[in-house]
Amino acid sequence: MTDRRPTSAPTGQGTSEPASACPPPEAVPRSTAEVARRLALLWDPPTPSPLGRRARLSLTAVVDAAIGLVQESGLEALSMRGVAARLGVGAMSLYTYVPGRTELVDLMIDRAYEAFELPDPEADWRPALEQYARQLHALLGRHPWMLTLNRTRLPLAPHVLDADEAGLRTLIDTGLPEHRVVEVVELVNGLVWGLASTAAREAAESSETGQGYGEYWQEWSGFWVTYFDVERYPTMTRVYQAGAFDDGVDFDRVLGRLLDSVENTIDQYSTGASPASRHD
Repeated sequence: MTDRRPTSAPTGQGTSEPASACPPPEAVPRSTAEVARRLALLWDPPTPSPLGRRARLSLTAVVDAAIGLVQESGLEALSMRGVAARLGVGAMSLYTYVPGRTELVDLMIDRAYEAFELPDPEADWRPALEQYARQLHALLGRHPWMLTLNRTRLPLAPHVLDADEAGLRTLIDTGLPEHRVVEVVELVNGLVWGLASTAAREAAESSETGQGYGEYWQEWSGFWVTYFDVERYPTMTRVYQAGAFDDGVDFDRVLGRLLDSVENTIDQYSTGASPASRHD
């Protein structure tokens, strides 16, 4: 959960300044107009006019085509021209629906989040938080192109915020202070994004090279005989001899460990014995 709160109260609401203090239109930065345009497209998209000829395209078709393109070629390949070619129209036709690439990416992210199955608000915190984590992991598995994005700057889009709300809701009534709730959800997000990114990169490299994970490391097996020094790396040797590297990093197991830790933290707060209070 990243912080997407407003940095100030709306003009004339909860401030000491009157609404007349708003700068004249010519003083509004160009970026402000861009933000307004992006938000309007996400929250109040234009509806097709019932008059005249039926439109050949739709906003939904444009977004679907864009997602299809990046699924095949990566986000760096996204362009208005490329999406238009996929739809069999001229690039200028797209601008009727989307002002540009930035707004298109906003819409693609929100579309990806549509499939996020939100936890039941009445569910206990642990199964609800586990579902939240698994749904996010599944989403990133379906849309690995999202892993190239800055997750701290995802758009303020309806379905993105629905997921954010659901994540916070899983813990808000557990007895954890609000700032601890944010920390825990962010820890879950970081774990999920990190493991999903590693898996996606491995899958991409295996596909590009035709060499799987095991085959790659088998190719380098001579290193352990020729160069590896057990005296220089005693901890690594001990871990290896215990077979701890054999299982790899399993998402289910790691998520379970994290949820155990969260449960322990909740229990500590409920008894008033939280060691975390030293750092509040």
